[in-house]
Amino acid sequence: MEIRWNEIESKWRKRWNDSKDFETDPSEKEKKFITVAYPYPNSPQHIGHGRTYTLADVHARFYRMKGFNVLFPMAFHYTGTPILGMAKRVEANDKEIIENLKNLYGVPEESIKTFVEPVKIADYFHKEIKTGMIEMGYSIDWRREFTTIDPVYSKFIEWQIKTLREKKLIIQGSHPVGWCPKDQNPVSQHDTLGDVEPDFTEYILIKFKYEDYIIPTATLRPETIFGVVNLWVNPEIIYKKITVGNEKWIVSKECAYKLEFLDKKITYDGEIKGVELIGKSVTVSHRNDSILMLPASFVESGTGTGMVMSVPAHAPFDYQALEDLKKSKIEPELALKVAKITPISIIQTEGFGENPAKETVEKFGVVNQSDPKLEDATKEVYGKEFYGGKLKQNTEQFAGIKVAYAKDTIKEWLIKNKHADILLELTNTPVRCRCGAECVVKVLNNQWFLNYGDKDWKELATKCFDVMNILPQEIRAEFNYVIGWLRERACARQHGLGTKLPWDKDWIVESLSDSVIYMAYYIISKFVNDGTLKAEKLSPEFFDYIFLGKGDANKVSSITELTVDVINQIKKEFDYFYPVDSRHSGRDLVPNHLTFFVLNHVAIFPENNWPKEIVVNGSVLMNGSKMSKSMGNIIPLRKAIQDYGADPIRLAIIISAELLQDADFNMESVSGIQNKLESLYNECSRLKAEKINNLEAEDKWILSKTQSMISQVTNSIEKMRLREALHDILFSFESELNWYTKRANAKNRTNISGILHQINSVRVAMLSPFAPHISEEMWEKLGHSDLASTSQWPKYSEESINASAIQSEELLKLLIDDISNILKVTKITPKKITIYTADSFKSRVYHSILEKVTSGQTNMGIVMKELISNPETSDVKKIPDFVQKTIKDILSEPSEIRQMKLESKEFDEKKFLANELTDIGKKEFGVDIDVFSESDENIYDPKSKARHARPFKPAILIE
Repeated sequence: MEIRWNEIESKWRKRWNDSKDFETDPSEKEKKFITVAYPYPNSPQHIGHGRTYTLADVHARFYRMKGFNVLFPMAFHYTGTPILGMAKRVEANDKEIIENLKNLYGVPEESIKTFVEPVKIADYFHKEIKTGMIEMGYSIDWRREFTTIDPVYSKFIEWQIKTLREKKLIIQGSHPVGWCPKDQNPVSQHDTLGDVEPDFTEYILIKFKYEDYIIPTATLRPETIFGVVNLWVNPEIIYKKITVGNEKWIVSKECAYKLEFLDKKITYDGEIKGVELIGKSVTVSHRNDSILMLPASFVESGTGTGMVMSVPAHAPFDYQALEDLKKSKIEPELALKVAKITPISIIQTEGFGENPAKETVEKFGVVNQSDPKLEDATKEVYGKEFYGGKLKQNTEQFAGIKVAYAKDTIKEWLIKNKHADILLELTNTPVRCRCGAECVVKVLNNQWFLNYGDKDWKELATKCFDVMNILPQEIRAEFNYVIGWLRERACARQHGLGTKLPWDKDWIVESLSDSVIYMAYYIISKFVNDGTLKAEKLSPEFFDYIFLGKGDANKVSSITELTVDVINQIKKEFDYFYPVDSRHSGRDLVPNHLTFFVLNHVAIFPENNWPKEIVVNGSVLMNGSKMSKSMGNIIPLRKAIQDYGADPIRLAIIISAELLQDADFNMESVSGIQNKLESLYNECSRLKAEKINNLEAEDKWILSKTQSMISQVTNSIEKMRLREALHDILFSFESELNWYTKRANAKNRTNISGILHQINSVRVAMLSPFAPHISEEMWEKLGHSDLASTSQWPKYSEESINASAIQSEELLKLLIDDISNILKVTKITPKKITIYTADSFKSRVYHSILEKVTSGQTNMGIVMKELISNPETSDVKKIPDFVQKTIKDILSEPSEIRQMKLESKEFDEKKFLANELTDIGKKEFGVDIDVFSESDENIYDPKSKARHARPFKPAILIE
């Protein structure tokens, strides 16, 4: 029967809404507070967004079924500049954005006209996203919804910012920030196209003197100043002559532009062609020595200053460019000078000789300075020298210092002696603001910063990360890395929607800074939405009391005009739900939001309210490619739900990858999942709950396998390995069920409906967090009167696992497979099949070996010695190859199978096969099968096969 997805989904959404199961208040139960990064409503959500929210919803639904009181709320992030930039583009009638709104997002013309007002954009997409979340079946408590421009929320942010300032964690000063020159605003990830966090690098500008000018070159390795032998200039570039403060510089035009933003006074004085500088000399400031400026094509005007210093002993690019130049046709006088240039070795590194650059260039087989292999050669030299190199005697007072520690010492010395300056440059260029302008690094004066560089603050955050659960574990190192490099970060800007700085109303709190502790606001938003809390009555004392337990209720009551009872009710609710038990977000937010979330919590809240867990997921690809408007592969979530149903979309997102991997979504997998769910639905429609009487071997086996599945799935979900869990429920277990029905059919059984009903009830319950709508429908078809989503998560019971049943059934399956393989290879049409099981002596020896191997002894000689010294097994000396093969058999099996065999010593292999193999054997191969033990008196063994039998490895004769 084909499923009408949209009908079923709206039926169950109505039931959930009517029963208010997801509206969560404090209770006697243990709580779980699960939150996920709230969306920014400047476009509808697409399938990519659906991943993070679906994973969080599965987590919430799972814990609810485990008996926890789960709070899973949602809000909308209006603050920041993206909506502002979008409104400006709509106002300017920007063709691209109008087309996207109309064709990609399906926004009606009359709505687009209102989009010149930023809040109208946010309100429109807020409604759109919320509807999509409801259609996806997210189990959200919508009573707690808010937006970040709500008046009470602004009061909350004012309190947060004031608290941080009182702790001296907000400072004012001059610091570099990513900057949009068009909007005149600092930018962070949320303000850029493609959500790129502007990342910048500090270059040291080494100053060389040329006539009246300074020629600065940018480097990340100031120690190499001692090995410089020439400068590289690109003859094709036209350089700018500029005045910087009281010095005259020559730099590329891109560099001059960047310098304008770095708090330097710049005037433009003229131009000079690169070719005019070739062959001219410059003075190396610190050693009063002359070197030449020489031509090199690898020098780029957009990087650094457009001039590069050459250190051919340690920089493969420089070595190769010098070699190329020596072979090229240049004027004879210059050629003579170039021929005399010899590299200066300044770093001693184990594994390298006098000229590491030359050695590595030769090792990689580099052909010329355009060879891409130069990148690899450079990485190798720089890496080895950075971690293992020491400066040589010719580096004067710095001799003996490790390269890893030399940078800062030499930088300070150069700047102090006025031999150097600083250039800040975006590392991940080009970064574009949402308005379209290319961003730069700007040094801002009198800007407000969160002092994330503060050592004590970092230590506190590290303490929190150390005790926190981070899923998956391998992302932990990324958080440690972020804490390491974090420095001051602008927390205010002068444009955009948001809360004004309480002490400086010209500034608005920046959008990443107002979204770090908002999880606490979810607890009080319920009281805002029901009219209990009003912005004009709230003061810092209220928030201090509710969130930090400071002050007393009577004083708060007199300030806010709320009753003491109401204040204490709110406080009690906060104390019940906080801290956050699990925070879900995408990997792209590790370097900012997720780390700031921890930093701000440890700064403001007492330790018992620090977050407990962070769950990080990768992004979603569409047919192998990143989703982007330009690729035309963005599918709005609501459109996908309409076309395919919410549950198939949820499952296709989850099953395509584990947590940190990028999920590769494609429509074929959606249809495959639809078919899978349809067949399970049809199965559930047929089954009835019936009394289960005497259990046969296959019944005991399938019920044991069901228990194993419950254990595996539960463990997988707890580790957020949702792909693994879903695969077990939907696919892996299917092969067990197929075997079970094959066994039952071979015996012509008609009494298995009750067992299948019990098993599929377990499967459907476990499927419920993943595919909530169709699971409710299946649950109803199975005849359950409650809701699947509020039923109890299936309990694993170790007692219900029958080790003997599992191992005997595995033996049967392997035997059937072995017979099939022999028939396939020999191409025999069988007339008779005979099976021989090992005798009781071999079984005794087998169990003795199994005990030894399980306790760690796998040495054949020692095992043999111990067996011979035991009177019960001493005869084993007659069959030494049996011992060898048995050790091999046991080692090839998983440890849980070994454990089961240990537990079921009394297993009678012959009796089991004689009872169970005949029916299925006849059905599979169309002939009778006889079973003998090798020690039977009346054995039929014309080919002497029986002696080859080993425990769990019967010998087979096919005639």
